[in-house]
Amino acid sequence: MAPMRGAKRRRRAAAERKAAAMAAAAAGADAAPGDWWDGFCMRMAGTLSSVEDAHRFESVFKMSRRTFNYVCSLVKDEMMVRSSSYTFLDGTMLSLEDRVAVALRRLNSGGSLVTVGSSVGVNHSTVSLITWRFIEAMEERGSHHLRWPDSSEMEKIKSKFEKIHGLPNCCGVVDTTHITMCLSSAEPNCKIWLDHMKNYSMVLQAVVDPDMRFMDIVTGWPGSMKESSILHSSGLFKLCEKGDRLNGSKLKLPDGSEIGEYMIGDAGYPLLPWLLTPYQENDLTESKAEFNRRHSAARTVAPRTLAKFKDTWKYLQGEMWRPDKHRLPRIIHVCCLLHNIIIDFQESAVDDPRTSSSDHDVNYRQQLCHLADENGAMVRDKLSQHLTSR
Repeated sequence: MAPMRGAKRRRRAAAERKAAAMAAAAAGADAAPGDWWDGFCMRMAGTLSSVEDAHRFESVFKMSRRTFNYVCSLVKDEMMVRSSSYTFLDGTMLSLEDRVAVALRRLNSGGSLVTVGSSVGVNHSTVSLITWRFIEAMEERGSHHLRWPDSSEMEKIKSKFEKIHGLPNCCGVVDTTHITMCLSSAEPNCKIWLDHMKNYSMVLQAVVDPDMRFMDIVTGWPGSMKESSILHSSGLFKLCEKGDRLNGSKLKLPDGSEIGEYMIGDAGYPLLPWLLTPYQENDLTESKAEFNRRHSAARTVAPRTLAKFKDTWKYLQGEMWRPDKHRLPRIIHVCCLLHNIIIDFQESAVDDPRTSSSDHDVNYRQQLCHLADENGAMVRDKLSQHLTSR
């Protein structure tokens, strides 16, 4: 019987190679540019016209056709090599574009596996398998889209913060948001996921630049942890404390002293030499009030970014039903990669502060941290005095 089993494996492998070749042919570059999109529109359960239209495409996938094509090129090898037998309900093989489209719909529509599958004409198990294959492919091929800026890039970031908000040498804004979950109270260790608003959640900490790009993220920590605790547990904190980050050019003050690079954060973070938070006391002096005003204006880019992020990737918005807490951080990471890719390929302004929302944690109260490093207080005082003396 052993030779028979080997023959079966060989036939199965040959069938998979043939299926992969058929799928690759279906995604071939020789097809007319509108062919794939027209066909996908017709499969969308009658919800779309088959006429290709840029606005309609972006409303479905939350990105331009140019960006979509780039994402396809990133994940092509991983998406097409294995698990090549994905088909629509009518037996037609899914092309590369079909697979990426299914994964993106799962992530950005917020619909269940059944809902997404029904809308595009595939089985719900196929939606699940394709989405996870896409997550793995993006981790493998797209991770370079989320990294700490090099020195020349950081100089441009600092210049923008100073030009727009009058905060010299500012390198970014740090903030956190909660990805809420629905867990059973009988689940082991469920209480560690219970946050200060009595929701089960996972926390995402992000550092963003003035263009709403993610520069650094930390996720996977349970909602019971405070912003300050997550910061102290992060690689970002360790690198900044060691001087391996925020170690670029310093701001020279008229009295000969210097202010190093720093980030800003809300009152939920500790005051540190490289992380400046607002003054919290009453009856502020003119210089402190001016610092708080500029600090507040610059800091709004972070909540706007997180609100836009969760509005785009609706899989992470609302309450998820008992998610896999080992896979969820990887999904969040890939959504952050896609967020940056969309911005990198954006041809027009990404954000208008006058119209964009900043409510990323609906009904969540501001946490407060009263930890203040003595050197951090000295840096903040120097900067606030410098702002009003210019």
